Amino acid sequence: MSHILIVEDEPVIRGALRKLLVRHEHSVAEADSVEQAREQHLNQFDLIISDLRLPGEPGTALIDSAGATPVLIMTSYASLRSAVDAMRQGAVDYIPKPFDHDEMLLAVERVLKEGRLNRGNRALRRDMERSYPVHNMIGDSDAMQELKHRIHRVGPTNTPVLIMGESGTGKELTARALHEQSERAGGPLISVQCAALPKNLQLTELFGDEDSAGRIEEADGGTLFLDEVGELNSDVQSRLLTLLTHHEIHRQGSLSPRKVDVRILASSQLDLPGRVAEGHFRQDLYYRLNVMELTLPPLRDRQDDLQRLANALLARGCEKLNRHDLYFTDAAWQAMVGYSWPGNVRELENVIERAIILTEEDGIGPSQLGLNPNRTPQRVSRASLDPSEDLSLEDYFTRFVMENQDSMTETELAQKLGISRKSLWERRQRLGIPRKKAGSRR
Repeated sequence: MSHILIVEDEPVIRGALRKLLVRHEHSVAEADSVEQAREQHLNQFDLIISDLRLPGEPGTALIDSAGATPVLIMTSYASLRSAVDAMRQGAVDYIPKPFDHDEMLLAVERVLKEGRLNRGNRALRRDMERSYPVHNMIGDSDAMQELKHRIHRVGPTNTPVLIMGESGTGKELTARALHEQSERAGGPLISVQCAALPKNLQLTELFGDEDSAGRIEEADGGTLFLDEVGELNSDVQSRLLTLLTHHEIHRQGSLSPRKVDVRILASSQLDLPGRVAEGHFRQDLYYRLNVMELTLPPLRDRQDDLQRLANALLARGCEKLNRHDLYFTDAAWQAMVGYSWPGNVRELENVIERAIILTEEDGIGPSQLGLNPNRTPQRVSRASLDPSEDLSLEDYFTRFVMENQDSMTETELAQKLGISRKSLWERRQRLGIPRKKAGSRR
C-alpha cells in the first residue's frame, strides 16, 4: 500500500480524489496549501498530488521541498505552457482538471511503479557489491533436493519463512531464491544484517524517521530479509509483530501509521526457541516468523555436492582473478573430502580463492588449499592446539580467538578461521568474546 499526499484547496475535488485513491487501497493524507503540506514531512510519502494554483505558493513549490518524493501536478488551467513549465521544474507528470478517474489512476500507478523499480535497482546495486558463493543453488544431494522442493512450494506464497542453518550455509541465497519464486520478484529484495546494526540504531534503520524511510519501506511491494533476526532488541521485535499482524509501521517520531506491503523472511543460526525460553526473543513473534521453517544442511552433510560446488566456485574465482585452465588434483580432492568445513560454503569459497592466488601451476594441490586431509569431521585443526584435546567447534573458536587476537587483525583472524569478518563478529557476540581494546591492532 502506498502513502499519498493530496494538496488541493477545493474540498470537493480533494474529497473526490481521496475516495478514488482509498478505494484502490492507497493510504491518503490531505493539505490545502503548500505551507500546510510542508508540516507533514514530505519524505514520508510515496507520491504527492498537488494542484498547480493554490493559496500562497504554487504547487510546483513542493518539488524542491519533497526531495526524492515525486510530485504529480494537476490544474484546471490546462495548457501546453503550464505543462511544460511544471515538467521543467521537476514534476513527474501533469493531469488536467477535471481529471478522468482512469487517467488519474494510470498516472498514479505508473509513478508508484517507477518508484518501486528505483528501490529495486538500488537494492540490486547493493547486492552486486556483495560476494555471493554462487548465483544459483548448486547440489543434488537428498538434503538439497528437499530444500529446493520446499522453496518451490512456499516461494510463490506470502507466507513468512524462517531460514535456519550454520554460518556460511547460504541463508541469504535461499532468501533470494524464495523472492525470485514469488510474485514479488519484480519488486525489491532488501537484506538487513541485523547482527551488524548497533542496538540503538535498529529502530531508525528499519522503520525510518520523520525525514527518511527505513529499510522496511524500501521493501514495500517486495521482500524484506532479516538476517540473524535473533539479534534484534525487544522494541524492534514488538514493532515487527505489529507489522506482521496489521501490515503497518510507525516511523520514529511519527504518530501516523503507514501501510506497507512486504513479505518477511528471517534467518538465524542461533537457537531461537532457546532464546524464547530465556526471555530474549518474543514467543509470539517467533511463531509469526516460523510459519514455514527451512533448515539448510551444513556442507559436511553434502558430500555428494562438494565436487560440483568446488568446480563452480573454481570457475567463478578464475574468472574473477583472470586465471585459466586451473583444476584440482586428486590429492586436493582427498583433502577437501576429509575436511569438515566449519565455515561451510562461504569457507569453501574463501579457500578456493586463496588457492587460485597461491598456485603457480595449473593443478591446485593440498598445500594451496591449506587443509589437513586427515582431520576428523568433529575437529578443527588449523590452530596449534593439542591434538589430543576433543574440543567442540565453539571451544575451538573461543580459544583460537583469545590466543591470537593480540597478534592478528580481525581480517587475519577471520581468514584463518575460514569465515567472513561478519561471521567473526556474530560469533564474538554470541559467545561473549570481547574485542581488543581501542588502540590495539585491528
